[in-house]
Amino acid sequence: MIRTSQRKPFRATVTVPGDKSISHRSIMFGAVANGTTEIEGFLPGADCLSTIRCFQQMGVEIERLSETAVRVRGRGFEGLKEAASPLDVGNSGTTIRLMLGLLSGVPIYSTLIGDESIARRPMKRVVDPLRKMGARIDGREDGRFTPIGVRGGALQGITYESPVASAQVKSCLLLAGLNAEGDTVVREPAQSRDHTERMLPGFGVELEANGTEVRIKGGQTLTGTKVRVPGDISSAAFILAAALMVPGSQVTVEHVGLNPTRTGILDAFRMMGAEVRTEITAHWCNEPVGNVTVSCNDLHGVEIGGALIPRLIDEIPILAVVATQAHGTTVIKDAQELKVKETNRIATTAKELRKLGASVEETEDGLIIEGGTQLSGGHCHSHGDHRIGMAMAIAGFAACGDVVVEGTEAMDVSFPGFAGLIAQL
Repeated sequence: MIRTSQRKPFRATVTVPGDKSISHRSIMFGAVANGTTEIEGFLPGADCLSTIRCFQQMGVEIERLSETAVRVRGRGFEGLKEAASPLDVGNSGTTIRLMLGLLSGVPIYSTLIGDESIARRPMKRVVDPLRKMGARIDGREDGRFTPIGVRGGALQGITYESPVASAQVKSCLLLAGLNAEGDTVVREPAQSRDHTERMLPGFGVELEANGTEVRIKGGQTLTGTKVRVPGDISSAAFILAAALMVPGSQVTVEHVGLNPTRTGILDAFRMMGAEVRTEITAHWCNEPVGNVTVSCNDLHGVEIGGALIPRLIDEIPILAVVATQAHGTTVIKDAQELKVKETNRIATTAKELRKLGASVEETEDGLIIEGGTQLSGGHCHSHGDHRIGMAMAIAGFAACGDVVVEGTEAMDVSFPGFAGLIAQL
């Protein structure tokens, strides 16, 4: 349980845990590489630990040198062993979707399962194109849901026009393409997160990335390397939003990833009138890294949609919270992808904010938030969704009474130590 309430203006400089997307990929790529991969800044969240356990089940030696340092002794694709029991991804959609692609080209049998949330999340978006590549996949409702079985084998490269901009779909097919004959090409309606394209060359893989199209040649091998993981901009968004909930406040987050496919939330804050300053100080694994400072000014409602949505899809719950404190109406559209996250985040965000007196309307593909609301105290619940729980905790910074958030164990998925950090603000 977390309890928050209205705060006085504050100034703070903080760091946040490592990027979840990069941490997942560092383990996966290291596991199927030849040689050793050393990872610094790893996120020790529940989802990333699920990825580690799955590869350990397949015979990969993975050593935790410290809370955030990991050594992976890669076995190459051909060195993965058939697990004696199902691979349990826990709550991690990234783990299951990327592993479906990776395992489709490896000549072993695997069964993938997860928690109740994973059992509801759609897998056909990756299963269908993998089957077109020749993958042998079966599962509940013809592979729509877990449990899912994969019997890996020979694959053929394809050109796939993805109906959604999804880094998980794209990355899944690129990993399958590494073990396919010929080229695999993925085209998206808008550019999604590009961590896979940025990271694979560091492991010795050649690919061509051109905006919404990525091409990879089959038959390539990976070589172990060193990975330094920046802070997660999605986690930083909650801390930056805290400053926007309390007029006169300012927060700086240091050593955070500033990948342009991930910084849509900063653009949205600027559109609302916040003062946002960024400074790139380094590049780690081809990822821009730096500092972000946000100061609270008078905020106003905006319309968020189109190509901006894939760049801030995970931050929409906290964006909705900030919108309650902006003058006027904020409209979020083209975000139907929120319905297939850990929860239906459109419905859940609206439900929880209404408990605090916010005026929020659900639409088919987003939310309409009437700003300028004095939030009240109340009891909220994460519903097992880390981003919902953290968003409601930050809402308490502008509430006239205590906001109590239940189900806070979900926050460990992406932000271990969240409660302690916001208590310091």
